[in-house]
Amino acid sequence: MIRLENLGKDFALETGRHTVFENLSITLPTGRSLGLLGRNGAGKSTLLQIIAGTMRPSKGRVIRQCRISWPIGHANSFHPDMTGLQNIRFLARVYGVDCDSLSDFVEEFADIGAHFYMPLRTYSNGMRSRLSFGVAMGIPFDTYLIDEVTAAGDKAFRSRSRKVFRARMKQADAIMISHSMADMRKFCDAGLVLHKGRLEMFDDIEEAIARHETLLNPV
Repeated sequence: MIRLENLGKDFALETGRHTVFENLSITLPTGRSLGLLGRNGAGKSTLLQIIAGTMRPSKGRVIRQCRISWPIGHANSFHPDMTGLQNIRFLARVYGVDCDSLSDFVEEFADIGAHFYMPLRTYSNGMRSRLSFGVAMGIPFDTYLIDEVTAAGDKAFRSRSRKVFRARMKQADAIMISHSMADMRKFCDAGLVLHKGRLEMFDDIEEAIARHETLLNPV
């Protein structure tokens, strides 16, 4: 179970404080894969990071009663001066999974060659996404947070990512950000729409997509 209680986030800018959202209170349903929709700059990635616990809210709190991944697609959980392998072995110990099994899985899945043994600061953004996705798919979370990662890499990697992700979704929940409505329809069965600091919940992903598109293209 994930519950947002009076959640708010703002940032200090030179022109003053910018409020991303405020007073968000909602219990996210279990047993669902949620598509998180909203225009660019609406705060989707910020909300995902707060749910994960990698960013602090300005006010309110998130109650988590499940094992949640970091926002996959970001490399915030990795140390830039450690190699890919060292980062993976560290996270394996943190999450209580077998180091060798996870390392073997990620090395084959990410397919980044010699960079696997090089510091993360030498990686391209695509390599970081591959590593992040591979580690997350190798750890059994209750809820996966996905931020555009299925679009990373070449066609073969995207196909492999979607196949593994579908397999994980048979036993876990997800909150997913994607600009691809095809991916939303393929992976999500319900939706959230973040617009002007307000969050709306829809039991059907098609209803969420329709609401999102209406907000993008008002009559």
